[in-house]
Formats: sequence, structure tokens, C-alpha cells
Amino acid sequence: MTGSGFFVGGPPTILQSEVPDAILKMATSPMDTSAHDARAETGLPRERLVVVGNGMASLRFLERLTEGSPGRFDVTCVGAEPKAAYNRVLLSSLLGGEVDEAACEFRGLDWYAAHGIRLITGAPVTQIDRENGLVLVGETHVLPFDKLVLAVGSLPIRLPKPGMELPGVITFRDLADVAAIRKAAVQHARAIVIGGGLLGLEAAVGLARLGVETTLLHVMDRLMERQLDHHAAGLVKRAMEARGVRVILKADTARVEGDGRVERLVLADGTVLPADLVVMSVGVRPSVALAQGAGLEIGRGIKVDDRMTTSDSRVFALGECAEHRGLIYGLVEPAYEQADTLARHLAGHNAAYAGTSLATSLKVSGLPVFSAGLVDTPEDAEAIVLSDPGAGLYRKLLVREGRLIGAVFVGDIAEQGACKGLIRSGDPVENVDDLMFGRPAPEPLAA
Repeated sequence: MTGSGFFVGGPPTILQSEVPDAILKMATSPMDTSAHDARAETGLPRERLVVVGNGMASLRFLERLTEGSPGRFDVTCVGAEPKAAYNRVLLSSLLGGEVDEAACEFRGLDWYAAHGIRLITGAPVTQIDRENGLVLVGETHVLPFDKLVLAVGSLPIRLPKPGMELPGVITFRDLADVAAIRKAAVQHARAIVIGGGLLGLEAAVGLARLGVETTLLHVMDRLMERQLDHHAAGLVKRAMEARGVRVILKADTARVEGDGRVERLVLADGTVLPADLVVMSVGVRPSVALAQGAGLEIGRGIKVDDRMTTSDSRVFALGECAEHRGLIYGLVEPAYEQADTLARHLAGHNAAYAGTSLATSLKVSGLPVFSAGLVDTPEDAEAIVLSDPGAGLYRKLLVREGRLIGAVFVGDIAEQGACKGLIRSGDPVENVDDLMFGRPAPEPLAA
């Protein structure tokens, strides 16, 4: 399939209004026709905009689009998951029982209805026909488009090791994964999480909260090596262990074994770890198969320019599936910035995405962590460090020629905003002490 059509002498196009109820799970409230007034007043027909993917990036785009150009487009959003967009950041809290599924929801179905958005859930787009401006939903249902947005996210990576296909090996990526992990955790007592990045740590903490005997394996010599230096990673490791998670570094998985389901995991050094559940969290790769099948230009992701336009001027991509200037971002903030840019562009504004200076701000096992810019100290930079291991406090600033190029905070992250701003702007640092120790409180006004 190269964008030249779905079928030879195939079925007729099924318009959006004709998609059966089994496929079209729209908001049940009547559509708010006032959302169409702005475009209707101009006498121009509304362009048909199809958004493929209904995750966090997609919802952000729809929010900004309806704010900036209400009624300009006839919008249909298609998602493969059975639910509307939800907060993936809360998956570990959901796994650990701290929140319920309702707390993860962003917008109710009434929001989509009120903004005139057709929402199709539980039905993946399987093909794109660029020549005729059509997308195939499932196997038989077709939606026409004038413009198409691909926000199809990424796919979890499974290690190419023996035994990874056994029942009991589960990825940690979506609501279905959380449900599968919780079900297995109830039935079994020993869990191994592979991967010491953010999602792996969150999965391990969530399992530990359930009372499961949990071991975290990471092939590198420190946790979250992309965001933390060795000292900060050591504090995070200690916090994980305080939550009951056993952490093994430099742990190279050789294979998973079991008779009909997972029973043990074997490391490359021969160590055997009993396991009833193995959770894979070793990274993701952009979901590009749909775009590739349509003949769009692909690198590691779907290639886009500064306006999030693909190699086809009618097709756009954003979020974890998009490759911009050779970079793929796997975080929420860049996806939101891309969504904002595309919404402004489609509204007729001169908007361009210049890339995102990455920063990470989160809680790992209850410990506040922030990093931005460089993490490890280059030879031509100065590292200014404040460390209080007993208090779980660590701050490192990397300064080159009077400018901040990196920051790592653990414990107290109050100055994260100032650090992030200085790294992004490249402005000179006026007072390092303010960043390291915090700005003094203003003096009260005299009576």
C-alpha cells in the first residue's frame, strides 16, 4: 500500500456520518452546533480533519485547535484504545492503588460532543490512502480527510531474548498493561521489572505498593542514566530500596524460562532469579508502520518540519511518533509544544517548532527529582555541588563561561524553573548562590 488506494474495484467510501454504531462510539450528548458558527459565517465549507491517535498529545492538539479556531474544521478523532485520552503519567499510581481509573481521565465524552468532535474508540486506523484522502478504520470502514494528523505514539520494546513470549511477560505502557499486571500480581508473589528508566522505576514502586516481592534490573551502572549523574542516581536507588524494591545494576538479561509460563529469569552471568511476573520497561520505538505504509518519509520516526508537516503537505505528525530535526522526544512536554505549534499553524498563524530543551521534573519513589541540560560534567565546564546524603539532598549546577548548561536536583527542586529558563535562554548566571541555596524571601514593607 503506497497511498494509491485501498481496493481494486472495492467497496464505496463510507462517510463519517455512515460509520456504524459498532465502530463509531461518539459522545452521547448532542453536538454543540455553536462550535461551527465561526466557519459557517464565512460561507466556506469546513475542512475534514482526521486525527489518528487519542492520547495526551492528541487531546492537547484538539484543545488548542478548538480554542484557537472553533468551527474551522470538521473533526474526527480515531483511537485504537477503548477509552478516551487519559493521563499516562498516573499509570504507576493506578498500578499501586493510589488512584482509580477515573482519576486518570482528562475529558469526558461530553467535552468532545460540545466541541463538535467525533470520537471513535477501540478501532485502529489500519491504512492511509493519501491519493484519495481516505483512512481505513479496522478492515472495512473508511473516513475521508482534507487534512490528517498522526499522533500514534510509540510501541514498547521487548528484548530479543528467549522466553519473552511466555505468559507472565508484560509490558508497562497503557491501561490494559496495568490491568494485566495487577491481575498477575494478585495471583503471584515475585515480580521482576526490567529497565531502570522512569517507567521501570514507576512500575517497580507500584508493584511494591501492592505487596509484591519486587526486583528491578538495569543493564547500566546507574538508574535513569539519561537524567541523573551517579550521585543523584545513588539517592534514587536508596529511595527505591527503602520502598522494598531490590535493585540490581549491570544486570544483563539472558533469557526467561518456564514451563508454560514465567518461572525464572537468568542473567548473562548465570544468576537465576525466581519470578512469577516479568514487567518489560526497556524503552519505546516510534509507531511508524501506518505512515510507512502510506509512503511518507520515515527516519527513526515520521519526519516532520518546523510546522509538524510530513513529506505530504496535507499530513502532519506530532508526539512520540514524530522525528523533528533528527530528534525523537519521548516526554510529554515536547509533545505538548508540538501540539500547540500545529494547532496554531492550522489556525492560520505563523507558528514554528524549534525543538525542546529537555527537562525532567518528577517524583521517584516519593523523592523529588529535577534535571535539565547536561547531566555529566564536560571538561570545559565547572560543577558546583551541594550534597547532604543524610537529608537526601543533592544539587549540581554545570556552568560554562558564566552560563548554566546543566542542573541536577534531588530532594529540593524549588529553583527548577529558574534553572530551566537560564539553560534555555543561555543568559549569564547573575547569582549562582540563589540557584544553589534559593532566593532570599523579600523583606516586609515597613509600616
